[in-house]
Amino acid sequence: MPVTQFDVASIAGVSRKTVSNVINGYPHISPDVITRVNAAIAELGYTPSRAARSLRTGRTRTIQLIIPELDVSYFAELARWVVTAAEERQLAVIITQTLGDPERERRAIEGELAEYADGSILSPVSSDLSTISQRRADSPIVLVGELAGGGSLTHIGIDNVAAAELATRHLIDLGRQRIAFIGAQPDPSSRMAQMRLAGYRNAIESAGHPFEPGLIAHTVGYHRADGADAMHRLFDSGLAPDAVFCATDLLAMGAMRAARDIGLEVPSDLAVVGFDDIEEGRYSVPTLTTISPDKRQIAELAVTRLEAAIDDDSASNGSELPVSFSLIRRESTEEK
Repeated sequence: MPVTQFDVASIAGVSRKTVSNVINGYPHISPDVITRVNAAIAELGYTPSRAARSLRTGRTRTIQLIIPELDVSYFAELARWVVTAAEERQLAVIITQTLGDPERERRAIEGELAEYADGSILSPVSSDLSTISQRRADSPIVLVGELAGGGSLTHIGIDNVAAAELATRHLIDLGRQRIAFIGAQPDPSSRMAQMRLAGYRNAIESAGHPFEPGLIAHTVGYHRADGADAMHRLFDSGLAPDAVFCATDLLAMGAMRAARDIGLEVPSDLAVVGFDDIEEGRYSVPTLTTISPDKRQIAELAVTRLEAAIDDDSASNGSELPVSFSLIRRESTEEK
């Protein structure tokens, strides 16, 4: 039989209402009573009912994390940090996968889970600000990733243009002359691809190099196979780059595999830089030079700001919260 508040009350010698008051932190309870109730809770191993608490407070202590793809390492690592930050605040996390589909994103921010959860953290791919702002659900949303907030939406993310410039300048500083970019997207709604391509182009032109459209490789997605396919297309076209900046680490992993199949050595023949600093890149052969966004800081800021907005509607006013990033130099650009 599950332990109830009545069991705790019997051991502590108080009423069930007093047990409830201690659990919920009500004031004006004597230290002796608090000590006895907590001792009884520990002795019996009692866990307060989340459902019962929700009925009393109107809050579920649950948040929704909405991300594009669970099998993309960056989002898996981000989700881990969000769950960690939430658990520290006694919040549960429901994870919703959208696959970057506009309709799935809309359902995630308007559907039953959005109504059940106290608030949501959204990493949008296809939704624009108007879609998010006009949602029917009135629970707060915090944005993470590439879509700027504006208005009443808080947005947390890195400066993608500056980060891409840093990555590309690293390759230029190594003396590379034909630097390709893998990960461009024809759809202008892909903000991440557009901003990282813009940073790449800024660095190329600032260094006095010509911007060559032939060195821009479009991809269907951001997985390893997409990077490998793009690398093969670059070399099949006759434009043999001596360096490549990839919009994600997974693209870079695929590109390095394709380079090896072509017969190239990384980094002597081809220097490679990725983006995201996923754990896999620290153990690849060669290890991957990459842009490292502070995923832990993104998660902690998102959970903190969302909790504040849940507790106080006035705290949901929009703001841009920049997060730090750095270039991590590894073997894919550093020759021994």
